[in-house]
Amino acid sequence: MKVTVVPAQVTTVEDRIVGSLGLSQILLLAAPIFGGSALYIILPPVMHPSVYKVVLMVAFLLLCGLLSVRIKGKILLFWLVVILRYNLRPRYYVFNKHSLHGRSFQEATQSVATEDETTEVKRKAHRKLPLSTAEIYKVQNLLDNPAANLSFETRKGYLYVRITEVK
Repeated sequence: MKVTVVPAQVTTVEDRIVGSLGLSQILLLAAPIFGGSALYIILPPVMHPSVYKVVLMVAFLLLCGLLSVRIKGKILLFWLVVILRYNLRPRYYVFNKHSLHGRSFQEATQSVATEDETTEVKRKAHRKLPLSTAEIYKVQNLLDNPAANLSFETRKGYLYVRITEVK
């Protein structure tokens, strides 16, 4: 089986329908015809001409005409879409390795927990040990001392605090 490389220029060429107009430009230029007729039918007085209907139709025609202008090979509508996507993106990206995006989920099966499993879980839970005011004061003085060489270390999600002995 032969494999050939297709140049990028071939895949990005927009087909020309009438002269130098592409499909998107023709659709943009045809939209005021259908939109104007819809405005003429829907807005009051129904099926009768009025000044505000003509103003709305001309404004819609000018908007679509401006959006169909081609600059640097792209129509203004596509430039506007690119700019809007850029301005509406999130300003900051916060990486979260625990994100659920792109993960496949399996239905969780319910298992009956025995008393041994529940007591085992309870044994692993850590309890806070209350300190008296005097002990808190001693710890704060120890932490303020530069000779204590205080260091923090994390391992497997736990925080370890190391203080060298101060005499």
